[in-house]
Amino acid sequence: MHYLLFYEVVDNYVEKRAPFREAHLKLANAAHERGEIVLAGALADPSDGAVFIFRSQQAAEDFAKSDPYVLHGIVKDWRVRRWMTVIGEGSTGVVPS
Repeated sequence: MHYLLFYEVVDNYVEKRAPFREAHLKLANAAHERGEIVLAGALADPSDGAVFIFRSQQAAEDFAKSDPYVLHGIVKDWRVRRWMTVIGEGSTGVVPS
């Protein structure tokens, strides 16, 4: 099982994130090195959000609450959803009935 962290971002997100990008990436890289983040990235065409795959709900929530993008209003809303992974590396392999 994994947890998806969805970010809803402000208009002109790409430009507005610039002053906070280094700190955001440092936080994300640290979470990845600890094994908390599996994958992460911004949505494209249009650039109107971001999605992160985490190994735990707590790690996803803690990340969002400390992310400079959230703290400085670049992310206007975020949510975490449990994802029942069935196929692929790291999946639970259990098909829900």
